[in-house]
Amino acid sequence: MLFHSSIRQELTRTFGATLVVLVTVVMTMTLIRTLGEASRGTFNPSDVMIIMGYTVLHDMPTILVTCLFIAVLTVLNRMFRDSEMVIWFGSGSGLTSLLAPLFRFAWPILVVILTLSFFILPWAYGRIEDLRDKYEKRGDVARIQPGQFQESANGDRVFFHEKDPVNRQVGSNVFIATKEPGKETITSAKTGRLDVIGPNRFLILDNGQRLEKSTDSSSLSVSVFETYGAKVGVDDTSARSYVPTNVKTTKELILDPSNRNLAELSWRAGLTLAAFNFIVIGLALAGVNPRVGRAANLGFAFMVFVLYINLLVLGKSWIEGNQVTLTAYLLVLHGGIFFLSLMWLFKRDNHWTWRGAPKCKDTKSSEVRP
Repeated sequence: MLFHSSIRQELTRTFGATLVVLVTVVMTMTLIRTLGEASRGTFNPSDVMIIMGYTVLHDMPTILVTCLFIAVLTVLNRMFRDSEMVIWFGSGSGLTSLLAPLFRFAWPILVVILTLSFFILPWAYGRIEDLRDKYEKRGDVARIQPGQFQESANGDRVFFHEKDPVNRQVGSNVFIATKEPGKETITSAKTGRLDVIGPNRFLILDNGQRLEKSTDSSSLSVSVFETYGAKVGVDDTSARSYVPTNVKTTKELILDPSNRNLAELSWRAGLTLAAFNFIVIGLALAGVNPRVGRAANLGFAFMVFVLYINLLVLGKSWIEGNQVTLTAYLLVLHGGIFFLSLMWLFKRDNHWTWRGAPKCKDTKSSEVRP
């Protein structure tokens, strides 16, 4: 039908424009947050763009759900405002007949949200955690930066050196503070370089002095050297010792139905179910009432959206705290909202009143602004 085709085309344009805007906003906010974490030493500064991409991909299901709701609500409100619904109602069709073109437009988006939520989301978050863990376990050599005090991987040393203007492989004015059981050592040297001796890596210092102080007594010893070697740590290539719940695959969550795993599963399933319900909610709440202003209905719809998303977050914590089961939560929240949305849609379509007396069919166009 031509009318169905025009609705789907307008929905596609609105959805695409909204997606571009929201992705741009999320990327900007993610970039600022990632740069802040990189400056605090959480991430490698060279991995900022990679982490930003994984973060946006991790947040994409929520972005798509938001774009879908905005597109449905915006297009339907415009049709009411421009009195295009008069033509639709004049043909003998009601609001419920719009469900078919809406879901025909939305089903590819629902499939994408389902795929992202159950498969891509844990993979993207896992890559972020891998980069974070790899940067935390980097060796002493990778931690040393010219002009900065850097702590070793195990926290028992502090390094400092300045960049040599002539030889980049050599550092000048090297300073090393070491804390060991029973003693503290401060070593300084004019120059320093890295050297590999056998399977180990050493920091070779030239023309310096070493001060050693015992923590059990007040004894202090100072030694001057021409060449001194200090062993430096290497990168830790071991796997992550902690696996967050949102990194686990959907299959792992199902096979191990603990409270934390079920809570994560409720979030992934809830995104798809919420996207499905938002189509019905958008159709049920769409409309323009000239008596209360154009923005009143739109504001109420977005209040419903924020409440629904917050209930998804609260439901995750309730399941994790064993306050509610997964099945009961999915049935009560998503099933209940779907039922209430359908009832509200049927009420508007059949012009039911709270007294139970149906209005005349000709009043369908009375809610449309002339």
